[in-house]
Amino acid sequence: MRFSLLVAAALTSACLASPSAVMAAPVAVQVHGADGQPLVGAVVTIHISGTAAPRPQGPYRMVQRDIAFMPQMLIVPVGAAVQFPNQDKVRHHVYSFSRAKRFDLKLYGRDETRSVTFDKPGAVALGCNIHDAMSGVVYVTDTPFAAATDASGQARFTVPAAGRAVVTVWHPSIRAGGSQLSQPLAIPAAGTVTRVTIRR
Repeated sequence: MRFSLLVAAALTSACLASPSAVMAAPVAVQVHGADGQPLVGAVVTIHISGTAAPRPQGPYRMVQRDIAFMPQMLIVPVGAAVQFPNQDKVRHHVYSFSRAKRFDLKLYGRDETRSVTFDKPGAVALGCNIHDAMSGVVYVTDTPFAAATDASGQARFTVPAAGRAVVTVWHPSIRAGGSQLSQPLAIPAAGTVTRVTIRR
């Protein structure tokens, strides 16, 4: 399977005008799947040495409505407590066997809520023991630079300029360990375009 990333970085004019300011670079990451088409719903993270992990702000909610998880994917920082409110007329039994977080929320009904704290980074696949068609993901991250690709297969960030980083892409269709691939990235100190290609 082949995934390609196009990373474009350029300094903002505000940073250029103020040498004493912390320089920042807008970065757009373009992700394509094996078929060459934009990959929607992939989680892109950028890890930069020395960057502190984000603190949970919340509230974070994974709602059960119309026999589905909404949103289907939720990105949260390590330590986040996620609420699982049931807004359906039927009962749900939410669980995960994922390595990053194993949990089991026994049957509970409409207008009831359960909560789970996610203390390790990684993708946590969700299911319902009553409704097999229900699926969702809580993606737990230890970097402030995390986003899902949009309809065009892009994720956008503003990161510190002139530094070394690692770009990681996660998607269930990636046939690699942990369903993710990583690539080193040197973030430039001036407006340039850097191509990063990940092949599998």
